[in-house]
Amino acid sequence: MKEPKSQNFSQNFSQWWKFLHPKVLGAVLAGFWVSAGAIATVWDGNPVQWLEGQIRTQFFVFRGSIAAPDDIIIVAIDDDSLKAAETFQGSPNAEKITQLLPNFPWPREVYAEAIDRLMNAGAKTISLDLLFDLPSGYGIEDDRKLKQSLEKYAGKITLATAYLEVFLEEGTSFQLAEPNPDLKTESLSLGFADFLLDADDRVHHLGGVYRENIVRPFGLPILPSFAEATVQIYRDNNILAQNSSPVEGKGEGIFYWGDRFESFRYISFWRILEEKEWQRLQEEEMFKDKIVLIGATASTLHDFKATPFSLQMPGVEIHAHAIATLLQDKAIVEILPNLKFRGVFFFLSISAIAIALWLLTQYSLRQLSAGIAIAIAWIGISYGLFTYAQIAIPTAIPGIIILLCSGSYFTISVVHNNLEKLFLQTTLERYVAQPVAKEILKNPENFYSMVQGKKIKVAVLFSDIRGFTTLSFLLPPEDLIAQLNIYFHEMVEAIVSVEGTLDKFIGDAVMAEFGFPLSRGEKQDALNAIYAALAMRKNLAKLRSSWQETGRIPLFNGIGISYGEAIAGDIGSWRRREYAVMGDTVNVASRVEGLTKKLKTDILISESLYNIVQDDIEAIDLGEHPLKGRESDLIRLYGVIGLKGCDRSFYDRVQADLKNYLK
Repeated sequence: MKEPKSQNFSQNFSQWWKFLHPKVLGAVLAGFWVSAGAIATVWDGNPVQWLEGQIRTQFFVFRGSIAAPDDIIIVAIDDDSLKAAETFQGSPNAEKITQLLPNFPWPREVYAEAIDRLMNAGAKTISLDLLFDLPSGYGIEDDRKLKQSLEKYAGKITLATAYLEVFLEEGTSFQLAEPNPDLKTESLSLGFADFLLDADDRVHHLGGVYRENIVRPFGLPILPSFAEATVQIYRDNNILAQNSSPVEGKGEGIFYWGDRFESFRYISFWRILEEKEWQRLQEEEMFKDKIVLIGATASTLHDFKATPFSLQMPGVEIHAHAIATLLQDKAIVEILPNLKFRGVFFFLSISAIAIALWLLTQYSLRQLSAGIAIAIAWIGISYGLFTYAQIAIPTAIPGIIILLCSGSYFTISVVHNNLEKLFLQTTLERYVAQPVAKEILKNPENFYSMVQGKKIKVAVLFSDIRGFTTLSFLLPPEDLIAQLNIYFHEMVEAIVSVEGTLDKFIGDAVMAEFGFPLSRGEKQDALNAIYAALAMRKNLAKLRSSWQETGRIPLFNGIGISYGEAIAGDIGSWRRREYAVMGDTVNVASRVEGLTKKLKTDILISESLYNIVQDDIEAIDLGEHPLKGRESDLIRLYGVIGLKGCDRSFYDRVQADLKNYLK
């Protein structure tokens, strides 16, 4: 007799699979992952930079806000300051505010007044994160007043410049926007206020990165960054800082102290001009020996960028973090700035880890656990270096590759083992049913007794849809099948969730057993059948509710359960064999289910089952009834309400709905 093609395929596949040993496959796949990771590290494209940016953002967030240097204060052009002229209208104590703070942009004499007051209050330096590239709209006299202030405090004031993007026919270019020539003085400190966004659209780096990637390539005039210029004049004016390290610092990463408005002291700009508030600030010596930054924080001025701590941090506060980073010499350093060296370092270190994991091939779960532990340790070390030593090492790609290697080893081993079991199970299923095949694989010593047939005690459940024949005429075939599949899924889930065995579908009916092929004991098997029936009732009620909302026809079912002896044996032909449960208990369960329509209830159990579970359930004695085909024998039946002590309101509602449906 010719063997089926599926059998030949199974045999060929089995022979082919023997050559793919987990060690060989694992080594090949690990080599691929490590090589891909090294290439990605050397390439350092946007996806890699995005991942590293995300990791560093999480490092900052996990660390949380810490105390920032207290020698930096931000004078904020905030929403209150923009509304100050309106707020203090008519106030005799705020005449200067109403005079100097009309609609924004303000007259430049406002900044001259603020500079004069702040310097007299003891400020070391003042940096204005504002671009004065155009003549004042209030006339040349307005520019002259600001210039006088800049000259008066020569060598202590920094103004912002910017490299503005311009669009030409030949492509995008940049040009330097400097302060209006009418404002320039010989000792005026200038610094560009631009930041380069990283691949994750957040600011991670100091201005030096912007200079190297934008300014130099476009051949623009080279200036220090706003932070560098501020730190330089601060050191020039601070005797204690004369011997400090160069402004450039050791790295290019900004060390963020915390979230917006939480790290540095903010003073609203209007408080500098309002006499009473200014008096309080002077009494507190708020600005003595401080670096003062003046910049926009008002929402309407749109000077915000995303940082690790905030998606909208005011530009002036980012400058504060950058200045503090340089002052404290905390710039974050890339451990291997040369990409080729970084790729070699990655390849060697991750290869060593991959080989160590590979040596544990026969222990797949141990490999996975070790891989996860090493990846976590790598990230932990990276976090420690980043947070406490300001050293950045590749983190995202190494962590991912370690997990991929250990995950690949684990997956290959598990798949290999499962396929070997599947080949054996496929062979067994030519002779026995699937549940039996699985039981044989677990307990092969019971194989012969199970195939030859044996007597078992089991709870048998039958479930049938009420009015299915009528339903099949009302619905189009595709709608009927779709609804049936949803129904069967929920019913089967209720059965298998309590260790029931789905025996078969018989049209719209479901047959299941509890206690076969593995018994949990007489009472537990019987209770599992009850649990399944109650879950089926609950699941179907939920389905009816959703179907009614979508205009579908609701379904009801009847469930019959009996407990007793049955015969389990392997029957059929060589083409189709099935391990079937047969006997009187099966027949009784089927007929009990048939009586649910007559008695207008949804769950009926036989007396044999009730006697086992009566202490654990609430049930109604429905008396004795003849079974179809056995009219001379009466059987006592019980309608199941629920588990002991349950609220029967749900049961009553289901029964009422069922009776209305059966009318």
